Amino acid sequence: MNYTLELNTQESGSNLVFNTIKFDTFKVNIIERYTGKMNFNPKLCEVIFKLRTLDDEIIKRRDGNLRVKIKDNQFDTYHQLSRVLSSYDYKNKLINRKEADQNYVHFMLSMIISNYELN
Repeated sequence: MNYTLELNTQESGSNLVFNTIKFDTFKVNIIERYTGKMNFNPKLCEVIFKLRTLDDEIIKRRDGNLRVKIKDNQFDTYHQLSRVLSSYDYKNKLINRKEADQNYVHFMLSMIISNYELN
């Protein structure tokens, strides 16, 4: 499955970071909320994602809700994967970027499969 990863689209002075994964038939909007100053040691405190069609229509979860909050062990896993994507090594191509991207996308796909009914 083909995908495009758009990382860290953020407004100036905001404690929110928006990431998007675009697939052939849908896209995932990921919202990360941080505490503290963004330019000095921000701390990730909440991650929410929504699934949308390419026409920006929100797809409902199995239980009828619109968004998923990543919690507990999945939050820890997400935090580790997102730290890799914002690391010095990733930005300066000192690690395999394709593998880091795939780990992040595969984790998000597992979250999507467990929360949405895709036809």
